[in-house]
Amino acid sequence: MPDALSPAPAPFRFPVRVYWEDTDAGGVVFYANYLKFFERARTEWLRARGYDQERLRQESGLMFVVVHTAVRYRLPARLDDLLEISVEVRQAGAASMQFVQQATRDGTLLAEGDIKIGCVDVPGFRPRRIPAGILQETT
Repeated sequence: MPDALSPAPAPFRFPVRVYWEDTDAGGVVFYANYLKFFERARTEWLRARGYDQERLRQESGLMFVVVHTAVRYRLPARLDDLLEISVEVRQAGAASMQFVQQATRDGTLLAEGDIKIGCVDVPGFRPRRIPAGILQETT
């Protein structure tokens, strides 16, 4: 985490278009799909830092798993909306990270999530240290 003298890094932003498959019978985004949007954005946040999740799994024997989610829904997103999903690290530990994520449309907040992920080994799912390079990118 940044110290009192350094500014926090700007949140990572990832665009997501709402497709028919993302909506319910009322034409609005089905609530659980925000978790998919958040997952995609975290994956791209990691990729933008030079880390591919499949390569991490194959070469390092580690992977990330979601251990906690909380989502607050404010306004609906609809078919064909272009959303912006943000990723911001709230807290980083040795084997877990907590993210604040938001889904916005034209700057209007639609949903916000508090997501915690853990780093585990494959195949035992025991906690593993997050690679130093990923942690360095959060400060």
